[in-house]
Amino acid sequence: MNQWEVLEILERERAVQKGHFLLSSGLHSDTYVQCARVLQHPHLAESLADELARGFAGLPVDVVVSPALGGIIIGYMVAMAMRRRMVFAERENGRLALRRGQTLQRGERALIVEDVITTGSSVRELMELVESKGGVTAGLGAIIERGEDRDFGVPKKVLLRLEAPVWEPDACPLCREGLELEAPGSRHLT
Repeated sequence: MNQWEVLEILERERAVQKGHFLLSSGLHSDTYVQCARVLQHPHLAESLADELARGFAGLPVDVVVSPALGGIIIGYMVAMAMRRRMVFAERENGRLALRRGQTLQRGERALIVEDVITTGSSVRELMELVESKGGVTAGLGAIIERGEDRDFGVPKKVLLRLEAPVWEPDACPLCREGLELEAPGSRHLT
């Protein structure tokens, strides 16, 4: 599956939205990708996950780690394709944490799987969490990476690089135009 096929799936499912959006990173954009519109269809989630898993064939991975809420479905499907365990991190007191009895063992090699990477702050936070539990980040997979190709120091597979502008709130031209701001993500900053 190439990036154009991924984009076609996203557009067909109306996952790529235009407007004025507050991203989970706190940045503003005129483009939002609601991956849940695609991942609600198991056959599409499976196709995307299989493609991500193929990108890590031969890489030693013990566990897949994803952030709640957006990364859970794609992380679970990648784990299923790789026949590996999957855990997810949730926000607790503003930081990602493993809850609900989920743990990592010392030395476990974790593949971090995200739906969308915007600034990379959640990825870095997940890498810190894995390390704090004694694990090692073996790689990173995502359906989409917005903007530039970021280096996290581990093997990375991204299905689609999406060029979409982002702005700091005080420099947002859409705010200056008075367009209503929507916050469709699972983590709303104020």
